[in-house]
Amino acid sequence: MPVGCMSQPTLPNFQRAKPFVKWVGGKRSLLPELLRRVPAQFKNYYEPFVGGGALFYTLNNKGIIDIGGGGQAFLSDVNFDLIITYQVIQRDPEPLIAKLREYAAKHNKGYYYHIRSQHQLDDRVEIAARFIYLNKTCFNGLWRVNSKGEFNVPIGSYENPAICQPEDLRACHVSLQAVEITLCDFCDIAPCTDDFVYFDPPYHTQTSSGFTKYAQDDFGEGEHKALRDLCRCLHERGVFFMLSNSDTPLVRALYADAPFRIEVMQAPRMVNRNPTGRGAINELLIRNYGKETDGE
Repeated sequence: MPVGCMSQPTLPNFQRAKPFVKWVGGKRSLLPELLRRVPAQFKNYYEPFVGGGALFYTLNNKGIIDIGGGGQAFLSDVNFDLIITYQVIQRDPEPLIAKLREYAAKHNKGYYYHIRSQHQLDDRVEIAARFIYLNKTCFNGLWRVNSKGEFNVPIGSYENPAICQPEDLRACHVSLQAVEITLCDFCDIAPCTDDFVYFDPPYHTQTSSGFTKYAQDDFGEGEHKALRDLCRCLHERGVFFMLSNSDTPLVRALYADAPFRIEVMQAPRMVNRNPTGRGAINELLIRNYGKETDGE
């Protein structure tokens, strides 16, 4: 298990750690509602579609993930660049900060497309710096790849993008210590009885404006059914799970029966080709436990 060494004599308090990237479907706006529904007690925490990790950071900031008391956090995703970036920050953020400062000084439209074209990098720090730089400067912070796995989002319209945020990266570094960060598929996680899993997959969409291609492979109807099947298996193992997804007939049908409990929530929708298509929409929160185990 990788554990980073602190490269600064004084680091910011981990309680201010927050996502270091913008992420489509990120849960910062829903955190109060999610926190109210976290199990009152659990052993280990799993987040297999980690994305920006908003719920993880908040739970860890509040001491709800009892890493010091024997609990463990497991963060994973199939997005190679994202996981490399987490691991680089966990180990030592200082080389990454230096590289991002270099990118920020050179940023313009031509430089953006130059960095975007670098699909075959080998250096882990350069991979992480490219990932954060593109995330902070591309259209709407959208991470989308083509069939070759190549990032293909155009540059966004930002006057002064926050490309390098050293204190945020250092805070994340502290928060990620003793956390297991893995490149793997959601079906490869192995939680045990009384562990807690939060699933935030690419949402099911019925329209062409939905974005589900965050990695080289699509996340389609078959994957949503496989995720439902995994949730059933986890329930039988005594694992708590909470899952976010879009409010569509397919998702409602998949989770219509026991042990699933469906709630409707309103969430902001910020990514749409047509600005008039943005705004609050309904989404579903699905759990296998009820009020008797809810956290505060």
